Amino acid sequence: MKDKVVVITGATSGIGQIAAENLAGMGARIVQIARDRGRGEEALRRLGERSSGVAHRIYYADLSQLSEMKRVAAEIAQAEPRIDVLINNAGAMFGSRQLTEDGLERTFALNHVSYFVLTHGLRERLVASAPARVVNTASDAHQVSALDFDDLQSAKAYRGNFLQTLRYGGPGFKVYGRSKLCNILFTRELARRLAGTGVTANCLHPGFVATRFGDQTGGLTSFSIGIAKRFALSPQQGAETLTYLASSPEVASVTGEYFHKCHPTQPSVEAQDDATAKRLWAETARLASLKD
Repeated sequence: MKDKVVVITGATSGIGQIAAENLAGMGARIVQIARDRGRGEEALRRLGERSSGVAHRIYYADLSQLSEMKRVAAEIAQAEPRIDVLINNAGAMFGSRQLTEDGLERTFALNHVSYFVLTHGLRERLVASAPARVVNTASDAHQVSALDFDDLQSAKAYRGNFLQTLRYGGPGFKVYGRSKLCNILFTRELARRLAGTGVTANCLHPGFVATRFGDQTGGLTSFSIGIAKRFALSPQQGAETLTYLASSPEVASVTGEYFHKCHPTQPSVEAQDDATAKRLWAETARLASLKD
């Protein structure tokens, strides 16, 4: 990874932070996208400790807003002559339905649309830098999910009854699971579209990790997650597959796969539906006002 440029989101805490520091320790230059300036500056300081003399950089953006996604992607594409790895890792779960200024449900916007828009904006740099990689953080939370193209913004999904709440762990978790299904479908279609360019695309389940995830969801969901974290993986353990996919020569030519514990594994049947992946791609491009 020496002298390679890694662009990463969601790296001010949790597995993103550990992966960024791991890659910096291997010699990579890290370009972060963060929302919180306080945590961003602290993350930049930690990176400097891992690799002094390397010009790591941080950009600030709210990745739930289309204008911010597009702005930061354009700024990075203009500033960076090469990008060797793009890691889409930012994500969150919300306990109630919230709409962004673009009219998108916030979980869908942050966890899926930001992956799509950033990758679109940095694609030319990745292809020009080939061999290059795109790594998307998904989750096994997708396993109980299916997409409803008539309700991508989850107007109905947050209205679950008691039995649905027990099954999904709350409406917020149900919507989160759908967004993680989107990550896998996006990865499959991206890999297909990048075939022959020298750029690979893979995604991963990091495991259930004790991070800041779910802390601000609220209600029963946050309480349940808080208890479960007592038995969760450490961020160091959770970051292993993320670091592996970004750096290992063993997966240099592997693309379109879903990984867990540094090995490819089968996602759900819904996550392997190429027709759904193509439809999601087209619909996301339409929502983001980007060329398909």
